[in-house]
Amino acid sequence: MNLFEKEALIQKQAVELETASAEAVLQYAIEIFPNITFACSFGAEDVVLVDMLQKLSPKTDIFYLDTDFHFKETYETRDRLEQHYNMKFVQVKPLMTPEEQAAEHGAELWKSDPNACCDIRKVQPLMRILSRYEAWITGIRRDQAPTRANAKKIEYDTKFGLVKFNPLASWTSEDVWQYIRDHQVIYNPLHDNHYPSIGCEYCTRQVMPGEDPRAGRWSGNDKTECGLHK
Repeated sequence: MNLFEKEALIQKQAVELETASAEAVLQYAIEIFPNITFACSFGAEDVVLVDMLQKLSPKTDIFYLDTDFHFKETYETRDRLEQHYNMKFVQVKPLMTPEEQAAEHGAELWKSDPNACCDIRKVQPLMRILSRYEAWITGIRRDQAPTRANAKKIEYDTKFGLVKFNPLASWTSEDVWQYIRDHQVIYNPLHDNHYPSIGCEYCTRQVMPGEDPRAGRWSGNDKTECGLHK
């Protein structure tokens, strides 16, 4: 099957999956693509998917990009989830340590060139880990940002060359938090302190009432995405 045929098949399946539940999308994904992985950032959406996957397919790989710059609360959330589900997340780190990055590109690259910092600490590690799989799962939702408004529940990811599943694409923020409450899912406590979207510590600030939920990411820059999603 060539790329054109594969994309046509995925577009057809996207129509059929549009009305399916998140659990049904996940079930389809792991049945059709056994060699699949989930990219977890430990945000609210992702802990929902961790909970679903642990119930549906606990052996499915779940990885996280350890940039070395996460909040301590994020690492603590990781540890609590591992203990609760008796599982281990796959750690994916950049090839450069923070010290090596500073020596080569200058101190605080996230300030002088946030795109370069994200490329080194997120995009390149993501490319390496995804090269081992034929499909991946993400927690993106359409109403998170204009750049995600057209996300399908299944699509062909041309950037990384594999199939991408977004089971929560049609969910609202309230849907996410209702699931967390109903299933008593462990979540990052920063969400309770005006951090609706959580990235690296140096590039994430609190979001005040009335601000866009992603206003706290790369505040002061026109940057809105780290480069993981086209």
